[in-house]
Amino acid sequence: MTTVEKRATELVEEKLAEKPGVFLVSLKMHSNGKLIILIDGDNGLGITDCVDVSRHVGYHLEEENVVDDAYNLEVSSPGIDTPLTLPRQYVKNIGRQVEIKTTDGNKREGKLLALTADHVLIEETIKIKGKKAEVVESTIPVDTITETKVLISFK
Repeated sequence: MTTVEKRATELVEEKLAEKPGVFLVSLKMHSNGKLIILIDGDNGLGITDCVDVSRHVGYHLEEENVVDDAYNLEVSSPGIDTPLTLPRQYVKNIGRQVEIKTTDGNKREGKLLALTADHVLIEETIKIKGKKAEVVESTIPVDTITETKVLISFK
């Protein structure tokens, strides 16, 4: 973690302490001078949450001369295409359809039912040739998950 990323993380956490339910997902300073901060909320996220964090971080980075060169600061929520990375994001999305990729290269789709320290529980439809599709609860060990994305239905 660079000095800029370390200080920016401290500043984000400082501001989010005033906003229960809002949390830092990721923070990265790119080589092109773009500092990208992704935040999320247990009950959603408003534009004012992003603005507050942006102003707080930007002001202090400038005042403290933390960044030597010109930079762009972007604060936003993770987009719908951004994989879930934190346990809080999984909990927030319980009841939604997800696609889970595992280390063995398989993809599993189903409704996210629960998250424990060791596994994710989903309700998925299993289709067996010549038989009726069956809805089953499946346990996927957390240490075998490489990516989880929320699926959007337009039905």
